[in-house]
Amino acid sequence: MNIPWSNYFRLGIVHFMAYPEVAKDESRVLPTLEALAADTDFEVVEVRGVSSPELRREIKALCRTAHLDLAYGAQPAVLGQKLNPNSLDAAERQRAMQVLKAAVDEAVEMGAQGFALLSGKDPGDADRDAAVKALTGFLIELSQYAQQVGNLPVYLEVFDRDIDKKSLVGPHSLAAAIAEEVRAEAPNFALMVDLSHLPLLKESPEEALTAVKGYIGHAHCGNCVMRDPGNVAYGDLHPGFGFEGGENDVDELADYLYWLFKVGYLREGAEERPVLSFEVQPVAPETSAAVIAGAKRTLAKAWAKLSL
Repeated sequence: MNIPWSNYFRLGIVHFMAYPEVAKDESRVLPTLEALAADTDFEVVEVRGVSSPELRREIKALCRTAHLDLAYGAQPAVLGQKLNPNSLDAAERQRAMQVLKAAVDEAVEMGAQGFALLSGKDPGDADRDAAVKALTGFLIELSQYAQQVGNLPVYLEVFDRDIDKKSLVGPHSLAAAIAEEVRAEAPNFALMVDLSHLPLLKESPEEALTAVKGYIGHAHCGNCVMRDPGNVAYGDLHPGFGFEGGENDVDELADYLYWLFKVGYLREGAEERPVLSFEVQPVAPETSAAVIAGAKRTLAKAWAKLSL
């Protein structure tokens, strides 16, 4: 492709993955966000929740100054607090709802343009249908709340079921079925796809993205390690592209981009350009700056190989 990728999508980055230290030290949030804000290649930054109202105000002000769009990732809250939106226990679902509605409020406070979460653990064959029903109702309520308080899109990210997160959702075919039902009640709902998770799901970009055609609202790209349990980055840890033992590099990213075009997520003349965000994490002794630069070089090579 000779046309700049910025004609087709806004390049984003998952801040809390690129700078994992912010999970334990909120004093690192603003300096690392400032580094991304100064990088004009990025138009979108995805942040996790922060406890300080003052820090939330500073994040919003920084993004406004830098003309940087903000998205909110509630995945760390779901995983870190062991929330289960598809629990068969109503009290457990209610706890998750309280936490995630409060996270929606934070996202609106910071001026976020999207809100992402994931499903809870897969309960196994016997209870899976009941869990899907519970999750569907949960997503309808949460999405309607997000629409009411801030006209906020809600994205369910598709994770693996067998290797690392062991989430209910799960295969992309199931994600599409849930999205169809939720969308009927909450049009602000969509799915988040991630190249990093496709090998873990044993799905190709063609298979996965075709299954969710018309329901994709946000896209991530990154890498994973799944063949060697002894590898330091084994599982869903999002090492940089080309990491030794990893699944994704230039060719895989080019194929993913091709199918994002084929299913219509990326297209010429879109009224609002969609988001494609890097979700990559340094593995010691790597630095965040090097992994981010590597991701951008990988995208440049993949984009150059792309033929539509």
